[in-house]
Amino acid sequence: MPFPEFMAAALYQPGLGYYARETGQVGRDGDFFTSVSVGPLFGRLLARRFLAEWEIIGRKPWRIIECGAHDGTLARDILDELRILSPVALESLEYVICEPLAGLRAAQAKRLESHGETVRILDDAAELADSPLPGIAFGNELLDALPFHVIEWQDGRWRECRVLLDADERFDWSLVEISDPALETAVAGISGPFPEGYRTEVRTGYEAFFAPLRRALLDGMMIWFDYGFARPDYYHPARHQGTLRTFASHRAGDSPLLAPGETDITAHVDFTAVAMEAGKTGARPERFRNQGTWLTEIARDWLLGQDGQPQPELMRQFRTLTHPAQLGGQFHVIELTWDPSRPIADAAQLAHRLAL
Repeated sequence: MPFPEFMAAALYQPGLGYYARETGQVGRDGDFFTSVSVGPLFGRLLARRFLAEWEIIGRKPWRIIECGAHDGTLARDILDELRILSPVALESLEYVICEPLAGLRAAQAKRLESHGETVRILDDAAELADSPLPGIAFGNELLDALPFHVIEWQDGRWRECRVLLDADERFDWSLVEISDPALETAVAGISGPFPEGYRTEVRTGYEAFFAPLRRALLDGMMIWFDYGFARPDYYHPARHQGTLRTFASHRAGDSPLLAPGETDITAHVDFTAVAMEAGKTGARPERFRNQGTWLTEIARDWLLGQDGQPQPELMRQFRTLTHPAQLGGQFHVIELTWDPSRPIADAAQLAHRLAL
């Protein structure tokens, strides 16, 4: 089978998939660590960015759509901060979580019960198409979990790595000619030269993922946090084994076929592909920064408000989130806007950085 089908089953199959079985994967006691695991400051700073966007759209009724909300911790941190910063903005907000897995929906509902009718938890953003509002769609470490193809350079052309069940009933790789039209189109945009046996990943589902978010928002924007690169770095000839990884108990592996359903499966994000596929829905990149730079810009007023007496725990969180050797350098942030009237101050620089 194509690897995206295998990955989707291994991660999301009800009752069996890695994310469908429980909610304890994230954090120090889980399998991997995210910005949310650092503490509530990440959500508090996001609330400030979202509030600035609410001001831009004219303080109207608005909507935030979170994708990949896990157990609802980040949503709670954002909403708690909005309640403090601007009760008026919170009163006019509809906070939507898109979550197809029943176990996670239950955990989110429990975590967010104090925010009552402000929060809606839906299977899919498509349910919002008949009632669009201005606002923001976002996700933290969500794009890397979208299924992807694995490809390998052989005999001067790309071939697809599929998954087969061998005679001993174990999963193994099978190298075949590419027959998927979407994958054929995607690999045509990857330029070499590449060494023989060079293996990497390609996602072809970004446009389909973004389209329902576009229909749910009026002149809104998207913000995505993840680890990844612009295309020239992603497909660098020296990165000959790609970025596919598994995670369990904070240990990285590179064999996704060994224990499906028991480990996370991920690959870095090609942010050039994100920008290009979002462009098919009418979006334009507005910012592309590493997380440290982006959060420092957002936190300026908060930092000034410390008034010479910073809170040690919050400053520890800020350093972890922004330090180049920690999460600040590991993650990137891309903002994309659907508002055609919005000027993009550094459009040429953005196009250069993303190789558009």
